[in-house]
Formats: sequence, C-alpha cells, structure tokens
Amino acid sequence: LLDHHDDLVQERTRAQNRLRWHLHDLDPELEIPPGRLSRAVWLERLARRLGRAQQTTQVRVCRELVRRLRALLRETRALERELHGLIREHAPRLLKLPGCGSLTAARLVSQTASVERFRSDAQLAMVAGVAPLDASSGKQLRHRLNRKGNRQLNRALHQIAITQVRLHAPARAFVERKRSEGKSYREALRCLKRHLARVVFKLLKAMALSTPRPSCSTSTSTVDLT
Repeated sequence: LLDHHDDLVQERTRAQNRLRWHLHDLDPELEIPPGRLSRAVWLERLARRLGRAQQTTQVRVCRELVRRLRALLRETRALERELHGLIREHAPRLLKLPGCGSLTAARLVSQTASVERFRSDAQLAMVAGVAPLDASSGKQLRHRLNRKGNRQLNRALHQIAITQVRLHAPARAFVERKRSEGKSYREALRCLKRHLARVVFKLLKAMALSTPRPSCSTSTSTVDLT
C-alpha cells in the first residue's frame, strides 16, 4: 500500500508540473503558490476558470490534468486513511514518537520487515545507513556520512529527525549539545538519526514481544494437500 501511495504521489507531481507549464503558457501572470495544486479547493477554482476559458486544445489538456489531479488526490487520501488505520492496529507506539506520522511509521514497519531480524539497534542503524563511519585522520576525530544501507529507512529516520528539530524541544537540545561539542549542524543531525534508530528499535522490539505469536502446531491430519 505504501509503495502504491508513493507511486501515486510521483504521478501527481508529474501531472502538477505539466499543468503548471501549460498554465504559464496560457497566462504568464497567473501565479499559483507552491503546494496549492495538492488542495481540492484550488483544483476546483482552476476547473471553474478553465471551464470559462476558450476551449482550445491546450485548455482541454489543462482541464484533463485537473481532473486527473483531483482523482489522484482522492486516491492518495484514501490510502493514507487506510495506512493510518493499519498502523494504529499493528504499530500504535510508533505514532507516539514525536515527528512520526502514519506514512513514516508505515515506512519503518515495511522496510524493517520484522525487527526480530536485527540483533541490536546498531545493526538496524547500519542497515538504515545512519551508523557513523569513522573518518578520523591523525589528531582530527570525525565521522562521515554513510551513503549505504536502505535509503527508505534512512528517509523515514531523516523525516522524524528534521521534524523533531523543528518542533520537539529535547531533540533541539540534543542537536545544540552536539554542536557545542564542535560538530556541524549536519553532523549533529546524523547523531540524532543514530539516536532515533535506537529509539525505533526499542519500540518495534517492545511491540514484537507484546504481540502473541501464532501457533505452529498443526496436526497433519487436518492439512488438505490436494
């Protein structure tokens, strides 16, 4: 479901870019602020405006793009509601983590593919590409960005980190403390992502332990092999 949602979002972005290009060609003075083409009220407003315009080929193409964007908006919102319900059922503790919304939580659950695969939070951090790599030289001690690992997991942890830095006081204090130690903002953010990998690992591990395992003891006499 999450992959399908991401595909629809990419399709929506392509349609928005095409629509902006056509609208600029039709009316260079028309200004549409960023993000407005993802709102139903703006799409409705555009649909009425295009309906009143002379129905040239380009206007017809714009009207078709608006219709497609409205349909994609409905589909993505429906998927987001469904994913939110699934996360509330299967991983509700992730939603209590500041900065972790339904889509980010769904990405963490789907990309970890059972936290029991990982022996420790360090292994999860390495798979997610947030484990620091030593790049020290002589007396200079530093770590560099890890460009390997699962980029979807890395993306989820990055989204949580930048949201926490904006809105979560303990995360801001963590980053400021790392910067006071001589780290740059990016290095401090990487430290926060490594810390979040540990937090997410503990949350997923606690949920795995609290979820009852299905019974594997099935009598062979009840199995239909035909």
